[in-house]
Amino acid sequence: MKYQFAEDLQKTAEEISKIFFPYIKLESVKCFRSYGTSSRGTIARCHTIGKLIQKALDIRAIYVLEFLSERFDKLDEEEKIKTIIHELMHIPKSFGGGFKHHDFVCNKNINKCYKEYMRLKKQTESLKNRQAVLEDKYENKNQW
Repeated sequence: MKYQFAEDLQKTAEEISKIFFPYIKLESVKCFRSYGTSSRGTIARCHTIGKLIQKALDIRAIYVLEFLSERFDKLDEEEKIKTIIHELMHIPKSFGGGFKHHDFVCNKNINKCYKEYMRLKKQTESLKNRQAVLEDKYENKNQW
């Protein structure tokens, strides 16, 4: 297996976390793409260090989101975002090294977050476009 830090996925995960999971300590969550998997059907995984190891090493919880490149990279954008949301949902509010299970991390909750994320993203893009138009008008007005 080969692992590579995934800056693009990290940025998206941080953006999603700020909206839906503000308890997530962004400096303690890292996203990686893995290459060369032999597992079947897995698209992504959420890893952490157990509480006993944390205590033994005197460190806080760390979560690593692994995206299996062979499968994840073939997904369309919607499914990629839903997969990132899915993995982030596994991180509990306690941020202590445990996981939320699939009774909470389910399609209903993932789709709800995805729809709201896309709504907010479109709203933000619309505001940025309006701001750019206003800035252009202001610059053109001041050139006279």
